[in-house]
Amino acid sequence: MVTLRRAPAYTRKGPPLDPHQVVVRPLITEKATHLSERHNAYTFEVNPLAGKTEIKAAVETLFNVKVRDVRTQNRKGKLRRVRLQQGRTRGWKKAIVALHDDYRIDFY
Repeated sequence: MVTLRRAPAYTRKGPPLDPHQVVVRPLITEKATHLSERHNAYTFEVNPLAGKTEIKAAVETLFNVKVRDVRTQNRKGKLRRVRLQQGRTRGWKKAIVALHDDYRIDFY
């Protein structure tokens, strides 16, 4: 059976992003370590302009792995106060990337 790929429904406006611009940094927390050990899923802070297909391509090229699934979250900045001034930390985008069973990423 032959499967045909559809053309993307939309294209992102703006300049194309390099893989190093898409993936900002890996997130290494207790929850992220649990996901990587049990479910072979890794978390990254990514560029807010990047889509799921760009994130998948960037992780595959940077770490030489095969990506199975990408889930994203837009995280809001938290309210913070310094004396009488109230402000907000910056918002950011989080990506949880699940890999095929044969692949692993070693951050340490």
